[in-house]
Amino acid sequence: MLNNSEADWFHIDIMDGVFVPNISFGFPVMEAINEHTLKPMDVHLMIVDPDRYITRFKRAGANILTVHLEACNHLHRTIQAIKEEDMSAGVSLNPHSAVNDLEDIITDIDLVLIMSVNPGFGGQKFIENTYRKIERTRNLIEKSGSKAKIEVDGGVNLNNAPKLIEAGADVLVAGSFVFGSDDPGKTISELKSV
Repeated sequence: MLNNSEADWFHIDIMDGVFVPNISFGFPVMEAINEHTLKPMDVHLMIVDPDRYITRFKRAGANILTVHLEACNHLHRTIQAIKEEDMSAGVSLNPHSAVNDLEDIITDIDLVLIMSVNPGFGGQKFIENTYRKIERTRNLIEKSGSKAKIEVDGGVNLNNAPKLIEAGADVLVAGSFVFGSDDPGKTISELKSV
């Protein structure tokens, strides 16, 4: 269904039960998805010490690898390692994280993932401050000349999607809203038409 949908990417959340209080997919599931997907895999790591696994995620099929600012002791080194594996590199900001923490890395990354819920569980209520955070991120990207895209993850639906795009978002991740609907393909199409 997803291969035939208008979705551009598969967004895959990887959770370790330590960085966030939930556990999700591991390498065998990613590798199985990679065997069947016709679309790029956008892999969001919600794990501690992501540097240990960068090469493994590349081998499992990741095209885009996003790490959390808070999970990396040496973020620039992590971004370099992702790019050395020929993947696009993203940095995710939790709801409490400041956009200005990206100033020294913004021109090195391909994606800023703004969490519009607290990471770890689907179906949470959208955090309204996200719109201002997107605007601040867009300003930083434009001021620096970065080519980074802004992705928003958490509580995305047809009500807030137009405002997210208007604020400056390029990519919207919708999990519960799509897969909880009666017709996921139609829901994806409706989001794409926003």
